[in-house]
Amino acid sequence: MSVELVAPGCEALGLSPLVVKNLKNYFHIHTYGGLTRFFEGLRASKLLGTRCPNHACPEGRIWLPPRVYCPDCLQPMEWVEAPQTGEIYTHTTIEYPGSNFKLSTPCPLISVSIDGVCTKMMSYLKEGRPEIGLKVRAWFRTEDPTHTILDLAWVPV
Repeated sequence: MSVELVAPGCEALGLSPLVVKNLKNYFHIHTYGGLTRFFEGLRASKLLGTRCPNHACPEGRIWLPPRVYCPDCLQPMEWVEAPQTGEIYTHTTIEYPGSNFKLSTPCPLISVSIDGVCTKMMSYLKEGRPEIGLKVRAWFRTEDPTHTILDLAWVPV
């Protein structure tokens, strides 16, 4: 038996470092299930998170990204609107992304700290240069939404 390459190889876009264009020919179907409301909120320019309604639960702040069930007591969470401002907690810049990366490069990926939210929100900085402590506000892709987390980005205040 002989194994042959049946799909086209990668196109070299750069040699030092080696950067290749690797075409893919597939799609993925995914349901957001109990998190659908979060993505509906993005289309409406709202940042929706969840909070545990159990007053005995140790974490009373907002979870963002949202959780369907409380990670501490496993009760269903309630939906609340989260603040749309925060500050950059940490960042990195993507220069050479993997396959199917949808944003232009270089792309600043940021972790946003938001008052009243117990988690850090991972996203990208749509414009400007990332700096730790930079005040940012949410930006929503309401025209031609992707129906993904890419419909949320952040811009400097």
